[in-house]
Amino acid sequence: MKITRQKHAKKHLGFFRNNFGVREPYQILLDGTFCQAALRGRIQLREQLPRYLMGETQLCTTRCVLKELETLGQDLYGAKLIAQKCQVRNCSHFKNAVSGSECLLSMVEEGNPHHYFVASQDQNLSMKVKKRPGVPLMFIIQNTIVLDKPSPKTIAFVKAVESGQLVSVHEKQSIKQLKEEQGLGKNPEQRRRKKRKKIGGPNPLSCLKKKKKAQDTKPSCSENKRKRKRIRNRSTSKVLSGTENAEG
Repeated sequence: MKITRQKHAKKHLGFFRNNFGVREPYQILLDGTFCQAALRGRIQLREQLPRYLMGETQLCTTRCVLKELETLGQDLYGAKLIAQKCQVRNCSHFKNAVSGSECLLSMVEEGNPHHYFVASQDQNLSMKVKKRPGVPLMFIIQNTIVLDKPSPKTIAFVKAVESGQLVSVHEKQSIKQLKEEQGLGKNPEQRRRKKRKKIGGPNPLSCLKKKKKAQDTKPSCSENKRKRKRIRNRSTSKVLSGTENAEG
């Protein structure tokens, strides 16, 4: 019986791994009802869950679940001790706490990007979780842990992705990562600014102006030479005129 349960768990894990990117360590969100059922069935969660899922696991809960167990009193004191040993994940209910079921449901919104497992004995919560694709559901039955098979909503979502009608959350994350690596996810204004910074070197127009100045200096030198030649001619003409007068 145990071998068949592990085979089913392996099959379901492969489905979530291939279609939704679920990876180890498996993060399992526990509520008060699941902790109470584990206490009654004398189930050692930290030992039995890794064996059942055949991988590393992390037991998690939220502040709302802990506060709910505190308000319920001594009847759930043992369940509260189990929940307190779990890792506390941050929820969005910092100021006003909500019920444990509502809090866990909010943790798997928007396609369950953190790949949480939900472990609960609450039937209302289980029905709502099944309506959200990509969320593995766990519960305890006859003092044994069971990973539920993918819900019809999850299977329909996978078929829609395969037919090209939808894009899975895992694919969206990979596309976003590729865009960030190639710099395609940034605003066009930022791209223009970066392109302007890359432009360097002297302005070609300024180079042309410098060449014109160099050309202008050459005729000035030739003009000076011409002036000097004219002065020399005048002096020689005076000398010649003086010698002619002397001969006369």
